[in-house]
Amino acid sequence: MVIKNRCEFVVLFDVENGNPNGDPDAGNMPRIDPETGHGIVTDVCLKRKIRNYVETVKDGQCGFEIYIKDTVPLNKSDKRAYAEIGVDDNSIKEKKKEDPDIDTKIRNFMCRNFYDIRTFGAVMTTFVKAALNCGQVRGPVQIGFARSIEPVVQQEITITRVAITTEADAEKKGTEMGRKYVIPYALYRAEGFVSANLAQKATGFSEDDLSLLWEAIINMFEHDHSAARGKMAVRELIVFRHDSIFGNAPSHKLFEKVKVEPVNSSVPARKYGDYIIEVDTASMPAGVECSRMV
Repeated sequence: MVIKNRCEFVVLFDVENGNPNGDPDAGNMPRIDPETGHGIVTDVCLKRKIRNYVETVKDGQCGFEIYIKDTVPLNKSDKRAYAEIGVDDNSIKEKKKEDPDIDTKIRNFMCRNFYDIRTFGAVMTTFVKAALNCGQVRGPVQIGFARSIEPVVQQEITITRVAITTEADAEKKGTEMGRKYVIPYALYRAEGFVSANLAQKATGFSEDDLSLLWEAIINMFEHDHSAARGKMAVRELIVFRHDSIFGNAPSHKLFEKVKVEPVNSSVPARKYGDYIIEVDTASMPAGVECSRMV
């Protein structure tokens, strides 16, 4: 059943001795707002974790494939939609003249088979000169950049390894030097939106899909650990659920009900317990329910 209730959500996650989202234009250093010093994790990074979790737990089940993934060209997936309706690059123009609803059928095939299209939407135009085009879908789920609660400090750690790259180098030295960047500790906050209106008009995002989304957010770091990212964990998932399709309160007013403050601002935070998280559930607007899912 397609969702009928608008939602907003707040995610709090932390990193310990790791790099949550390196910037390739800055030597893979952790992303930082240069004006404030707060750490940043992009929406693309968070959606990648969600996609990876769904791909892991669903393992290619019908309706839960992933469109944006490693080693699979986008046009390979697009061609499946064409094959489903019995057309190819050469015959699509004539087919559109015969059937004006063909674009909708192609879009519906993609939404029905790929969870991330159904959730986040996608631009499914992979050829410029050819006619292959599965359209553009605006997804009901949108996530903003995550930002650290306090300014972060990047630490550059020098490391050594005994495995030498070349035989010539091995004759000259016994170790090689390297560097890695870490943030000792930071708590990040991300905010997101779920539009029941877009789900019903475009992608068919369902209640089961929504439940899987919450599950994926809660566990998005559990199957994605690496030495570079250190220890990462989702600490809070706070969901505001409206009792209507268009909502009963402005989203920013709901986000303001989640407050995160340091216990002692005079010393750097080094664990989750160094913060106080308060959610004002006593003065919720009429028609809005708040749930702390973690």
